[in-house]
Amino acid sequence: MTDTETPLLHDRPRDRISFGPFALSPRERLLTMHGAPVEIGGRSLDLLIVLTEQPGRVWSKRELLNRVWSDVVVEDGSLRFHMAGLRKLLGEGKGGARYIATQVGVGYAFVAKVERQAMVRAGLPMPLLTETPATNTRHLPPRMPLLIGREHDVRLLSERVIDTQLFTIVGPGGVGKTSLGVEMGHVLAPAFQGHVAFVDFSLLENAALVPGMIASAMGIVVQSDDPLAVILGHMREHPILLLLDNCEHLIEEVAHLVERLIEAAPHVRILATSREPLRVRGEHIHRLNALACPEETDALSAREILAYPAVQLFHDRACAADTALTIDEEAVQLIAGICRRLDGMALPIELAAVRVATHGIHATARELGERFSLGWAGRRTALPRQQTLQAMLDWSYGLLGAVERIVLERLSVFVGPFSIDAALAVAADDMLDSEAVVSALFSLTAKSLIAPKLSPDGSIYRLLEMTRAYAREKLRLRGAEAFNQSAARHAGFFLAELGAVSGEEESLMPDTQPLRQQVGNICSALEWCFGPEGDRDMGVRLAAASTPVFLNLSHLGECRNWCARALEDMAEARHGTAIELELQGALGITLMFTRGNSRVAGQALSRALEVATALDDRWNQLRMLGRLHIYHERIGDYAIAMELAGRAVRVAGRIGDPEAIGIAYSLSGISQHLAGNQRRAREELEISLAHCPVSSRNRTIHYGFDHRNRSGIALARTLWLSGHAEQAASLARQTVSLASRLDHPVTHCIALIWSLTLHIWMEDFATAQETLEAFTTCAQVNALGPYMVAAAGFRGEIAIRSGRSGEALTEVEDSLARLRAARYELLTTPFSITLARGLMLEDRRQEARDVIASTILRCEAIGEEVALAELLSMQAEIMQDAPETAIGLLREALDIALRQGARAFAVKAAIALATRLEALDRRDEAIHALARALRDADSADTPDLRHARELRAALRR
Repeated sequence: MTDTETPLLHDRPRDRISFGPFALSPRERLLTMHGAPVEIGGRSLDLLIVLTEQPGRVWSKRELLNRVWSDVVVEDGSLRFHMAGLRKLLGEGKGGARYIATQVGVGYAFVAKVERQAMVRAGLPMPLLTETPATNTRHLPPRMPLLIGREHDVRLLSERVIDTQLFTIVGPGGVGKTSLGVEMGHVLAPAFQGHVAFVDFSLLENAALVPGMIASAMGIVVQSDDPLAVILGHMREHPILLLLDNCEHLIEEVAHLVERLIEAAPHVRILATSREPLRVRGEHIHRLNALACPEETDALSAREILAYPAVQLFHDRACAADTALTIDEEAVQLIAGICRRLDGMALPIELAAVRVATHGIHATARELGERFSLGWAGRRTALPRQQTLQAMLDWSYGLLGAVERIVLERLSVFVGPFSIDAALAVAADDMLDSEAVVSALFSLTAKSLIAPKLSPDGSIYRLLEMTRAYAREKLRLRGAEAFNQSAARHAGFFLAELGAVSGEEESLMPDTQPLRQQVGNICSALEWCFGPEGDRDMGVRLAAASTPVFLNLSHLGECRNWCARALEDMAEARHGTAIELELQGALGITLMFTRGNSRVAGQALSRALEVATALDDRWNQLRMLGRLHIYHERIGDYAIAMELAGRAVRVAGRIGDPEAIGIAYSLSGISQHLAGNQRRAREELEISLAHCPVSSRNRTIHYGFDHRNRSGIALARTLWLSGHAEQAASLARQTVSLASRLDHPVTHCIALIWSLTLHIWMEDFATAQETLEAFTTCAQVNALGPYMVAAAGFRGEIAIRSGRSGEALTEVEDSLARLRAARYELLTTPFSITLARGLMLEDRRQEARDVIASTILRCEAIGEEVALAELLSMQAEIMQDAPETAIGLLREALDIALRQGARAFAVKAAIALATRLEALDRRDEAIHALARALRDADSADTPDLRHARELRAALRR
């Protein structure tokens, strides 16, 4: 057989493979470069086909010889010769190109980026799978440079995960589940267009926070008590791969949540890792076995032993830890014994390999053997997997010095990452100075008991979950005093850190994103402080200091709960202080957004204002006045809201800062708008916009919502009522766009909901429908309950205004009832008008009359006069059988609209009045009514104005 007649090396057909400028078609035995065929010898082509089967895998020389020269006996020299020729042909090294890497003493690996066209069921092509890291995945850790011994697992999961809603990788701790899960995230990212979210539950202790962790990993801002609804809202938009790592300690909560996800979101694919199956419907289990290691080594050469994945892993990690390490045949035999004793478990192997760098292979093998003589060998397969990990950790702990043990135990109070400064604050005391702690920290890191991560702000460290749990138990065994001292220092450190953040002066609410990963530590510290052996006063101070972090990260439920707990346990000496002010203010606004406009929320905000006033803290007075203003506006207490706005103007005058003036006039302008005084509303809202700084997320979170944005959307409504429709529409679009970029769902929903009413007033139902879709999505994705109720009402309103009732009437009725139950009265007037319209469509005239009459009485009682002209016009429309009464109502509506400066409502009332008068042959009165409405409006052009002009012209003829 000639060199070009080598038989096909693989059993199944292979599709086209691309790398660099080359394309390889194994079935056609064709290699092309930029589309042109490349002359290549048969053996060299066979080598390339084998190497590209599993990019990144190190193929031993024996494996390559067996695959490529299966028909003849050759020496290693032939392999080296053909490998050199293949590298030259591919242009290895030219322009930095790298295709084939040599691992000395082991073999070769194909290391270039590879793309292949895979096939799925029914013969349909799947998007190209790129076997390099994805660049737009969320929180996905970097893949291992070389994932050893998992080629079969990667291949199987690549083929199955896409078509299966739930796959769980099950295996003992330390077997490599996380590494495989991360690898699958990178491999499958192109098939999901980069929509891959990685959730590491090892940072989490509280099962109730599982949905919030998933939402955070997906990059979702959650401002509600129902993160699951938010997650589902996002998942309905596009397929996503969700990687849930380390589920075992939260198995019940994760199982229930996963079952909900796969039922409600058919496009989601979930790949979980756990020590036990989730045991939910539709679960497919992939059991991850230990890495293969030789059972007997007497008959094997060193090269054959090194071909086993477990030994490969040990060799790779040991050489990386000590580049000068020499591995001879005796050492290979010892390594095989170590791997066998460790059951091929990846993490213990890595820990042992790193230990080799300082103790040597012989000493490590001897120590491990001595530990197994105490019972490890007998328990390795007989006891649960947790016992295997316990044994490994016992051994690791036994190798530590006394100072290293103490430092490891004290660092176990951290939940998630920590800095060197944090480690020093917790681990150092009178017994251990800073130098000893730093030395121990570096030593523990070198031994892989602490995982380092470089960041722009310096090195960050983290204990693996199982190591932290083990060390935490050891700390508890030292006694309650030892544990509480470490926990107290831990809480004190984060109290100081949060205090430093709040003390920064460059903005009202400094950027707390660097503290995003510290939420677990903050919550853990709070739990200890309010626990049976904790420090209550420290907990109160920590809860107050942590509110900016919780609010910035939209953990409103967490913020609400800790504020309530702190206020409950707050000592008398803290009453009336800045700490109480912050706790009450945060409690009020989080209650309002998560549980509606309850009286408890109003009481908390009122108390915060009372404290700020007593402290003569004018900026916080203004902040709390803003929160109370929107609270009373939402519950329909317009007179109180007006009083609060006036007080804000006075406080801002004493502050004398442009931003304060902008905030105060935002409140006042909105109150004037709702009271029906559109001329003054426009003046004050324009003052607000002239003084408010450019919107920023930090200011939005500090105040609770964006004042500038509210001023903008309120001014848009005021402009339309004043007869400036084009300006109003333009400003509304601009304001909604700016709100969407603030990444603050409440502010976005406020802008959308007010612009919705504007588009409905303008009878631009196409734009209203688009706005409603955006509003509904924002409300659903963020589980903002009152807004979700309002969305249903708006759907009915658009349908009724378009001439359809039926189900739309029921939607509006249901929405009204639910809004009133939630004490969200701001929308009840427009929805009542819509309800009356719907009743009219169904010829239920008396019911419509009753709805409008009661609504007018309510608006007059609470001072919501902005709607009076529209309500009177609607009441007149109902009075078809009483023309003179209708004419009187329309005259009153026209007078009110003109007095308020609401020219748009005036024109509508004048058209209806003129039409009624014309029917009674009272043309002069009709012309006079139209003239009043059209005065100073001749330059504007809207459908209503055109209608009014045409009607006036026809009456004059």
